Amino acid sequence: MSTTLLEHINSPTDLKKLNESRLPQLCTELREFIIDAVSNNPGHLGANLGVVELTVALHWVFDTPRDKLIWDVGHQAYGHKILTGRRDNFHLNRKYNGISGFPKMGESEYDAFGVGHSSTSISAALGMAVAAKMQNNDKRNHIAVIGDGAMTGGMALEALNNAGVGDPNLLVILNDNGIAIDKNVGAIKDYLAGIVTSKAYNKLKDKMWFLLGGGTKYGKNTRKIVKQVGNAVKGSILKRSNLFEAFNFRYFGPVDGNDVVRLTKLLNDIKNIPGPKLLHIITTKGKGLPQAEKEPTIFHAPPRAFDKKTGKLIKEKNTNGEAPPKYQDVFGQTMIELAEKNEKIIGITPAMPTGSSLDMMMLKMPHRAFDVGIAEQHAVTFAAGMATQGHIPFCNIYSTFLQRAYDQAIHDVALQNLNVVFCLDRAGLVGEDGATHHGAFDLAFLRSIPNITICAPMNEEELRNMMFTAQLANKGAFAIRYPRGRGVMKKWKTPFAEMQIGEGQMVKEGDDLAIISIGHVGNEAEKACKLLEKDGINAALFNARFLKPLDEGALHTLFKKHNKIITLEDGTINGGLGSTILEFMADNGYSASVTRLGIPDRFIGQGSQEELYRECGYDVEGIVGAARKLSRVDCRG
Repeated sequence: MSTTLLEHINSPTDLKKLNESRLPQLCTELREFIIDAVSNNPGHLGANLGVVELTVALHWVFDTPRDKLIWDVGHQAYGHKILTGRRDNFHLNRKYNGISGFPKMGESEYDAFGVGHSSTSISAALGMAVAAKMQNNDKRNHIAVIGDGAMTGGMALEALNNAGVGDPNLLVILNDNGIAIDKNVGAIKDYLAGIVTSKAYNKLKDKMWFLLGGGTKYGKNTRKIVKQVGNAVKGSILKRSNLFEAFNFRYFGPVDGNDVVRLTKLLNDIKNIPGPKLLHIITTKGKGLPQAEKEPTIFHAPPRAFDKKTGKLIKEKNTNGEAPPKYQDVFGQTMIELAEKNEKIIGITPAMPTGSSLDMMMLKMPHRAFDVGIAEQHAVTFAAGMATQGHIPFCNIYSTFLQRAYDQAIHDVALQNLNVVFCLDRAGLVGEDGATHHGAFDLAFLRSIPNITICAPMNEEELRNMMFTAQLANKGAFAIRYPRGRGVMKKWKTPFAEMQIGEGQMVKEGDDLAIISIGHVGNEAEKACKLLEKDGINAALFNARFLKPLDEGALHTLFKKHNKIITLEDGTINGGLGSTILEFMADNGYSASVTRLGIPDRFIGQGSQEELYRECGYDVEGIVGAARKLSRVDCRG
């Protein structure tokens, strides 16, 4: 039986044994391997297909792991993982106790830096390059591959600014595919498009490539003069200065990033040029799978398995009739309803319109819904500016990404007591994306901020009513957190009802112990209560709804009746609901045995949400077990 080239590649050392002429075949096999793997085990697809040639070229040319290779946003590194010894385990990608869907330092020496959020690669690579220089190891190469819209992140521009001085041995590869998850937005996108579409510049660029650094037969001074002439000509043709050369980077490109042979030649030349360099490559997201090229947003990360030949998504099995909606879709549809009734409402998201379902409003009300690109800090302060002028901005940010704008949430929103509504999607354990994407910390890090209301719905109806209440409140910042995935109500589009801010809900009375929950995990507690009844344990269930302000009246009632309490949250135990309840108990002189259930004080890996809830001990069985254990505690005296 004949074998493929890929079957013999267990490390970049094996890859380097291939003749350059065989690299296109390897790329074809690698692309087919990725399509086959992701068609059965959903993960990130489009970006990985686009960088196959680049991945092969980088590992063929550079001496990894000695040369440091950092992949920005992280979801474009599948080919990298497969070529660096993880091919045979790739069926465990994003699986519980399997390999991470993102580069992870503890997983492989070839993963030079852990990534998952965007715009971090240049900073990390620069740090490594400066360290190498301090250690007299100047010949080590440092490569940052940045793409999928990550260049719009402010941190990337900060790093370019810093890297332009000190002459670090740094190569930035700009993987320009024109799209993050949705299409890229903003002036940088337009600038890059101008370079790509300038016929005059591209014709000149090809002729001047050798003189501008593609070869080495000319002396240093000659190349410097030619570079200066080239900059002037490029600036004249493009009618603007070169953005990257303004940062003191040598700019090369744009070139075809899906031509592996040419890439190897260019990289071999560029790696011998000292100082900061930027190679601008053009790739096709989803390349090799026609459906992925046609629908790059859907195939950025297909939501489920698909036919690897046709690209057709396989329908979800649903044995219970129509499934409840996803929380993100409840948000999207509710935004339209509210905006139609209140002209002050504005929608804002940092590069996640489809993921957050704000795209629904963008389609219907494009002048009132804004995608600001991968720029969470800007999104928050942009919302604050809108709020000063009487608008009510709903700023939709994934919980894990709000961490990147913490200062803005404090300084630009809360400190000035501005009415910005934060809708925190993907709060709690998100599943297969793992530690970089879990929304574990928002309850804890927001709770300490003054002038903010914090709440979490137990179901879709509560999400609608919290959003409705937020736009009526006109009272400082208002944060609503909700999880990834589906809710529990098939008929959820009920008439709006204003909620009393800081008021919880007694879901079930009980005499033996009380469970205090916040958010969607209250549904797990409700199931647990039914199972506990079979054990003769009558548990009360209180849906707190609001972490701040607390329903102190209800808590006084609970602590007067119960001396056995379980707190339940899909967030970090430290600083969240459980900590809040313990503080309330201490401040008011109550004594009770309290068990806190939530995310423990460690980073949680990848797996399904159900598997991760079980690991952390707050799935139904975990809640039942905690209640049984607590019911045996003697709290007398």
